[in-house]
Amino acid sequence: MAPKMRLPSGRAILNLISVETEEGLSRAQTMLANEDLKPVEPARRQWGPWNYVGFWIADSFNINTWMIASSSVVAGLSWWQAWICVWVGYSIAGAFVVATGRIGATYHIGFPVASRASFGVWGGLWPVFNRSAMACIWYGVQAWIGGQCVTLMITAIWPRYEQLPNSMPASSGTTTKDFLSFFLFCLCSLPALYPHVHQIRHLFTAKSLVVPVAGIAFFIWGVVRAKGLGPVVNKPNVIHGNELAWAIIKGIMSSIANFSALIVNVPDFSRFAIKPKDAFWSQLFTIPVGFGITSFIGIIVSSCSVVIFGGEAIWNPLDLLAKFLQEGGHGNRAGVFFIAASFTLAQLGTNIAANSVSAGTDLTALLPRYITIRRGGYICAAVGFAMCPWNLLSSSNNFTTYLSAYSVFLSSIAGVMLCDYYIVRKGYLQIKDLYTAKKTAPYYFTYGFNWRAYAAYIAGILINIVGFVGAVREPTGGPSAPLGAQYIYNLNYFCGFIVAAIVYYALCRISPVPAVSATWLEVGDAIDNPHLADSDSEEDEKAGAAMYEDGVRRRGASEEIV
Repeated sequence: MAPKMRLPSGRAILNLISVETEEGLSRAQTMLANEDLKPVEPARRQWGPWNYVGFWIADSFNINTWMIASSSVVAGLSWWQAWICVWVGYSIAGAFVVATGRIGATYHIGFPVASRASFGVWGGLWPVFNRSAMACIWYGVQAWIGGQCVTLMITAIWPRYEQLPNSMPASSGTTTKDFLSFFLFCLCSLPALYPHVHQIRHLFTAKSLVVPVAGIAFFIWGVVRAKGLGPVVNKPNVIHGNELAWAIIKGIMSSIANFSALIVNVPDFSRFAIKPKDAFWSQLFTIPVGFGITSFIGIIVSSCSVVIFGGEAIWNPLDLLAKFLQEGGHGNRAGVFFIAASFTLAQLGTNIAANSVSAGTDLTALLPRYITIRRGGYICAAVGFAMCPWNLLSSSNNFTTYLSAYSVFLSSIAGVMLCDYYIVRKGYLQIKDLYTAKKTAPYYFTYGFNWRAYAAYIAGILINIVGFVGAVREPTGGPSAPLGAQYIYNLNYFCGFIVAAIVYYALCRISPVPAVSATWLEVGDAIDNPHLADSDSEEDEKAGAAMYEDGVRRRGASEEIV
């Protein structure tokens, strides 16, 4: 009789899929550290200033940015007023990105680890879970838009694709053609999720060269066909006084809200900077310039659509490309294919920058013993595909409103983190202690949670919660929020950020946190490739103290560390 085949035990399977970690880590530390969560060693710090310029140029050319000014124009602003809102909003967003990114660029740690300094080694898991869940949802939504780009590409080559027989039931919420395009986009995205983060800078460099050329070509095409800039540029604002002021504020805040997720997770990229200053000026100026130019192209091309096709302005570039395809002609088909292919690349790059890398890093922090950034990226892609984004977008009118309004939750996280780093700790972090669950460690706080951070986080949410609920209910015919709550919610990101920061600072004054510096002190240049394993030996304690003393000496300062 042949021997029975023995199936591997559950423990054997877990050991098989466990990831590489530093030797000597305690059981608790294996839930806090792996190679992808450790500070980036010098060999992988390969992002220079031009890599960040290319990154943000690549990210700025996408469909959402193309349409960012449309809501302001539809609300009654003139085109130049809407454009100024974009410049102001993205300039403010750029300042926030630089402020948060400095944490990663100085200490070479990502958002999940940086959040432990303010929320606690275990308390940091909640902000990380928030960000990862939203990244997975947004991945599916952006992939669905990418599938629409694929539809245009295929239709430009093979016009009969538009009449592809539909075998999907009406209850599915999609068609065979749309699902196939979505599937192809998701499938072709998978190889781009494989490279490590320090290597994908080349993808953004390629995108920053190809996609802007397509955008400029689209701009020239529209202006030539319309024989001018179209009527939108001559249309004055139709609202005045208080209504005009609030419309401008909403336009500015919509740009900032569009960046709310990137503001908190930018350390995931800035930690690969060669030097901290490489992630400063390059981002501060490129963000408003890149997004401002893209929105200007979107305004002009949409204005030209009124002359070319008549009727109202077509703000969605994919709808406009579909109109050109309906006209027919080899020139139109070639132009649509090139531009749609560029938008497909744009969606891929945006999905990686804003979603897959962020979700991968966050999921790594949630289960570091078994998940790496690469595995987390593929999990994000699987969740984004499985959630059937077409159902979410078609069955709920307020779904996209909810996603945009979610910035109120992220603003509280940013308020706590930036107040903690810049005001409370004055730039001082003890990196090794961010990876330990010792009860005596400075970031363990109370059972691993910093109650001050959570109190401030909740306060930042509460200031906006009434306006948030009203914004989500209003598109479905529900009751709107009281006028005062609406005014506060119009400034949602600032209100959440400022309230959270003030409450956190006040609580830290009343109940001080440990490991703070009396004056400004960043010791990131003392971080090389530290050993994270817990050790109570006197030699290791002396080695750790020497590392920080070396950082103080390099700064030329003598600081009091509490």
